[in-house]
Amino acid sequence: MPSVLVVEDDQFVRSALIRHLTEASHTVRSVGTALEALREVAHFRFDVVVLDLGLPDLDGAEALKMLRSITDVPVIIATARDDEAEIVRLLNDGADDYLTKPFSVEHLSARMAAVLRRTRGPGQAPPPRVLQVGGLSVDPLRRQAELDGTALDLTRREFDLLAFLAGRPGVVVPRRELLAEVWQQSYGDDQTIDVHLSWLRRKLGETAARPRYLHTLRGVGVKLEPPAAPERPA
Repeated sequence: MPSVLVVEDDQFVRSALIRHLTEASHTVRSVGTALEALREVAHFRFDVVVLDLGLPDLDGAEALKMLRSITDVPVIIATARDDEAEIVRLLNDGADDYLTKPFSVEHLSARMAAVLRRTRGPGQAPPPRVLQVGGLSVDPLRRQAELDGTALDLTRREFDLLAFLAGRPGVVVPRRELLAEVWQQSYGDDQTIDVHLSWLRRKLGETAARPRYLHTLRGVGVKLEPPAAPERPA
């Protein structure tokens, strides 16, 4: 049964969401502030967070950025704002979906089901084999990755990015394709990809200036390939 964190300061809306989501067989916890939401995700594991933007202590957009710094849980934004530029910015900042108020609980449930299908990946069966690129091993079925025999502690998005590139070793993947396949977004800016590549490089023990596995071709895309073998002395 999926567990949901509802972050909503309007007590009437909160109560209605809790009641209907519970009736739909979800496990629900709820808070009314951004700081309480951060404490919740730090101590409990959720399948999805429903985040209101108009919170009393911190704007929801800032709360989203803080959530993304500590968790990869899917986040659905619930907002009365319908400005397209802001919606695009929220998606680029890590939101998985958004709903414009007022919305029905049925609509929310459908969006939650869609987000969970995407993040759990039932639509596409993962490759039935372990991907090996040099000393890097990626197991899509178990969602585990190792570097030289040591397990890597990756967020959901970091793992998805690594697995996608590992399935195409040596192939330069355009950034637009990464946005579409890893982020399920048809538009966005390069900053989203660059930030996750930076985090992933750090965990692989490399930098953009001295890459081992991840190579960025400016203006083209990204490729993952094994490190070059050291030259033997003559």
